[in-house]
Amino acid sequence: MQAKTAVVLGAQWGDEGKGKIVDVLSGQFSIVARYAGGHNAGHTVIIHGQKFILQLVPCGVLRADCRAVIGNGVVLDPVAFLNEVGKLRDLGVNVDEQLFVSNRAQVILPYHRMIELASENAPGRKKIGTTSRGIGPAYEDKMSRGGLRVVDLLNRDLLKTHIESVCREKNAIVRALFGANPLDPVKMYDEYARAAELVRPFVTDTAMLLNQAIREGQSVMFEGAQGTLLDIDHGTYPFVTSSSATAGGAVTGTGVGPTAIGTVIGVTKAYVTRVGEGPFPTEILDQGGDLLRSRGQEYGAVTGRPRRCGWLDLPLLRYSNRINGTEWLVVSKLDVLDALDEIPVCTSYRIDGRLTECIPADVRGLERIEPVYTKLKGWKAPTDGVTSFEQLPPRAQEYLRFLEAESGAVIGMISTGPDRTQTMVLPAFAEALDFMRA
Repeated sequence: MQAKTAVVLGAQWGDEGKGKIVDVLSGQFSIVARYAGGHNAGHTVIIHGQKFILQLVPCGVLRADCRAVIGNGVVLDPVAFLNEVGKLRDLGVNVDEQLFVSNRAQVILPYHRMIELASENAPGRKKIGTTSRGIGPAYEDKMSRGGLRVVDLLNRDLLKTHIESVCREKNAIVRALFGANPLDPVKMYDEYARAAELVRPFVTDTAMLLNQAIREGQSVMFEGAQGTLLDIDHGTYPFVTSSSATAGGAVTGTGVGPTAIGTVIGVTKAYVTRVGEGPFPTEILDQGGDLLRSRGQEYGAVTGRPRRCGWLDLPLLRYSNRINGTEWLVVSKLDVLDALDEIPVCTSYRIDGRLTECIPADVRGLERIEPVYTKLKGWKAPTDGVTSFEQLPPRAQEYLRFLEAESGAVIGMISTGPDRTQTMVLPAFAEALDFMRA
């Protein structure tokens, strides 16, 4: 019997609107589990006009009958976590009964932020465009087996010894390499020992929780952070994040087996955006990019940084669908294209004069890409708030059918605005969701 589980992930460079989609879908699921990233990832959810900005906490927590899990693949800043929990409590969200944190998740401490900020701003270093929140250095410590896990955070003696030891090492590194001011281990221990006691009630073995729920036939959604093209292995390296943003990350980042994954749902914008540095083959560098940014309010939910905007890139979307095993697509921000007379779509690449659909593995190859465009007619009519495919302008329907035929996955849902209600679910996808809920 197929498991009632689904992975929801970004099919591009993140910021595809996963927060809203996970929120809409969470009504069909018993648990939503976050499997990667840290508080560098932001989800904006609008429910009846009220805005919720989530960074660490999975969107499922906004549903009264849905449990939210922060998995072992996430790096957790205890102070940032408690700030977010406090804001959700103030908004009336029942975090104390619905939210669970893995005892195996890695902890971000102040020296991680110090090292990342100093390294990113070091003379001569190629900027990656990080949020300087300590995510990368925390993952580095995890892989070098020198990190602190949540279960260790709760052990005061171990926490004190760890902070004293690591501060000596990290302070020496940043002083020698970057000339940064050292951190006070005593002050750090006092702050994080207090934070640990406030985090403690949320901590459990979330892998056991999730596997038991799946065995009992409950439905579980695995929520990705960032997007496929930012994956540490499969993204546009080195301009990537430090974790596994693809569907495989749901397995390693929560402790469920690969056979427990029922389906994969990729979220793609009707165009493309990315934040930070790195190659972007279809980036629009003229007023067209400014128009998409303005209409789409393309500014980071966490950082406020303006996003780079470009036309839909089908070779990248096919690549994303292939390595994730994507079965369903959700198309977001269709309404942003409403004002355009003509909409270019990249259907293949030309590299060194040769046509190809292969995604180069190296930055130099990506930077040599010349996009080959197919130009589709715009519909010049409003689609915001439309909740039926048949009510969309005919050319908007043609655009979506073209995207589906060329991408290798089936469109199951279309978002035509930021609110939970501005969403259409297509019949075949509705049937799949009914199975999840049954």
